[in-house]
Amino acid sequence: MRPKRKYKSSRPVALVTGGARRLGRHIALRLAREGFDIVVLYHMTSAAKVKKEIESYGRRCVTIKADVTSTAAIRRAVRNAVKHYDRIDVLVNNAGIFIDAAWNTFDEKLWDKTIATNLKGPAFLMQEAAKVMLRHGGGSIINIASVGGLQPWVKHIPYSISKAGLIMSTRCFARALAPAIRVNAIAPGTIVMKGEEDRDLKHLPVDKIPFRRNGVPEDITDLIAFLATRGKYITGQIIAVDGGRTLVPIGE
Repeated sequence: MRPKRKYKSSRPVALVTGGARRLGRHIALRLAREGFDIVVLYHMTSAAKVKKEIESYGRRCVTIKADVTSTAAIRRAVRNAVKHYDRIDVLVNNAGIFIDAAWNTFDEKLWDKTIATNLKGPAFLMQEAAKVMLRHGGGSIINIASVGGLQPWVKHIPYSISKAGLIMSTRCFARALAPAIRVNAIAPGTIVMKGEEDRDLKHLPVDKIPFRRNGVPEDITDLIAFLATRGKYITGQIIAVDGGRTLVPIGE
């Protein structure tokens, strides 16, 4: 016997990984304002605050604790989301880790953790979510890559490699899933979230950025809203949101 569903959404549904904090929280809230019911996947940080915020917009929110490095956990999370909503229209692969690691400082443990979180997890989430989307006519997948996947960041080698892999995953899935599902990636530059910054984290000086400022969450969430709700003829694209940072050679 099939399990009884809690409710079936009449609105589109967006699943956001790492949606309890920082950029993921901003993404989840923006999609709620765009009319989506939300599934927040989280791992360490409680999702109670973002759930309350989403529900204040009159949207439903399901929070699911899941380790995106585990394929079994990913499959359980997607099944749980479908049990609640019966659909997934948008997947935002936002969960990721960023750890300093030069060529001679990273070890196997750090390598495996970075690749599993930033590359393996999104690939299997795309695989599972796409199966659901195809049953309902299609959808949109948005991967949060990084400028570090476009440039060689030698102080963050595992991270840079993982995000480059996510960029190629985006292109592969875009070709495989067209025309029903659009798959795109956003490559943010430095995005500063007021009140949520690590004081020890050093950013690229703004005089190295053509726009002379760091990005803010709205720079990313505006594009996510567009790719989720419009952008019907866009797939396989990697869109840098970096104030022109990638126009400047590294070191200049």
